[in-house]
Amino acid sequence: MSLRIVLVETQGALNLGAVARVMKNMGIHRLHLVNPLCSPQDTAARQMAVHAQDILANAQIFTSLPAALTGCQRVLGTCGRLSNGRSSVSPPQGITWLQGVEESALVFGAEDRGLSNTELQYCQGVITIPTVAAYPSLNLAQAVAICCYQWRLSQIDAPPPHPTMPAPLEAIEGLFKHLEQVLLQIGYLYPHTAFARMQKFRKIVHRAELTQEEVTMLRGILSQVQWAVEGGKTHA
Repeated sequence: MSLRIVLVETQGALNLGAVARVMKNMGIHRLHLVNPLCSPQDTAARQMAVHAQDILANAQIFTSLPAALTGCQRVLGTCGRLSNGRSSVSPPQGITWLQGVEESALVFGAEDRGLSNTELQYCQGVITIPTVAAYPSLNLAQAVAICCYQWRLSQIDAPPPHPTMPAPLEAIEGLFKHLEQVLLQIGYLYPHTAFARMQKFRKIVHRAELTQEEVTMLRGILSQVQWAVEGGKTHA
């Protein structure tokens, strides 16, 4: 089982170094950065990392969140407050769920805004750390530390891998794009409401944890629908 920590638009070099340090403390080595606003080679980051400078040196940088999640079968975002009707789980619940597959990820948003609704759509669920209402905001490195510690604890009594591995995120995202295209084509979706409607389909699909074979089957059905709607014309 492999966990990657994904940081989106991280602003502070000190935070970046502190994240690397706690990752190494807890035996987690894969750090993915999405459009970071500071460099993992920044002097302050390297000093804060202390003996975890190798985590920074091997950090991978991406221009989009889906790219940073390529190969993942389960993904959880982290959020302090949810405003779009989504439910959340505690760190122990979420980490236990991530343990059941070969490739998983925890996603953390920028220090000043967290994860946007658009970014959260790439996560199958959300972890919320139960802080007190009077002061719920956590420092980025502190939030990562809590989740990494929970991962370390869960390694002691990890569940066996899921008997049938879910499809990786990029396959699921391909299905969503194909589904949206077909639903727009047949008039079920309209461009101005497509995002909100597709969130409901995302919940259904994520709950099902489709295998690669099932994704391929569903995309075959969608292709056949397109073929029928276009009067049997062959796709270019």
